[in-house]
Amino acid sequence: MLEKPRYINAGGTLLDLKIPKVMGILNITPDSFYKGSRYTSETEIVEAATVMISEGADILDIGGYSSRPGATHISEEEEYGRVIDAIKLVRREFPGSIISVDTFRSGIARAAVLDAGAAIINDISAGEADKEMFRTVEQLNVPYVMMHMKGDPSRMQKNPVYDDIAGDILKYFAAKIYDLRSAGVKDIIIDPGFGFGKTTDHNYELLSRLNDLQVTGLPILVGISRKSMIWRPLDITADDALNGTTALHSAALLKGADILRVHDVKEAVQVVRLISKLKI
Repeated sequence: MLEKPRYINAGGTLLDLKIPKVMGILNITPDSFYKGSRYTSETEIVEAATVMISEGADILDIGGYSSRPGATHISEEEEYGRVIDAIKLVRREFPGSIISVDTFRSGIARAAVLDAGAAIINDISAGEADKEMFRTVEQLNVPYVMMHMKGDPSRMQKNPVYDDIAGDILKYFAAKIYDLRSAGVKDIIIDPGFGFGKTTDHNYELLSRLNDLQVTGLPILVGISRKSMIWRPLDITADDALNGTTALHSAALLKGADILRVHDVKEAVQVVRLISKLKI
């Protein structure tokens, strides 16, 4: 097993992954699956960023394209209008904040980094949706989060099938890592993509085998916050899924997660602090 890098360089700030980091979600969309993460006005964006930073968020993840199943497609121009202004606003109000841009479009990623001040690119398509993304990441020299997704958001939940979910995802990432390293990309983070082309059973098998992904030697980001893998088995809604989210965040950390992407920063920070004390 390769040893994971301890640090990632986010815009000149070294993030020490010896202690797992918390990434707060800022969706500049009207249709994200969890209504509590939707922010559209400048006031809402600043208020949400203020709360997340005060609660201990290490990174703010700003995106303008909803990737929930059946989400409405929007143009690059509309995504640009949502995301770039939001990143500029947050950077102006919180100059020291570390922002990742949640996009699969290389043009948005480039503008977010060069024009708005983002320091990380978070791509749910792992370069599949835009063949210029890998080249763009290399040119920008920023950390790159690549996520595994089977299919695309419009059809990803239609009977996804795996021979061996952890093994299949490892093979997928191995090829991507080779391409990124060949392109000169330094800081790579992998996201197994809970809920993206995976049934509830797939998600739990993947979580139970998250340790298997450490063979890549790369930091692991986990995004399970308030997802249906939590609220469907409990017969509740996303609004009521904080307790279940906290339980699964604990499991993810014990299985090797390095970054938690979350809607509820305070609770996630508390979980990180407590689990880190176990010193396993």
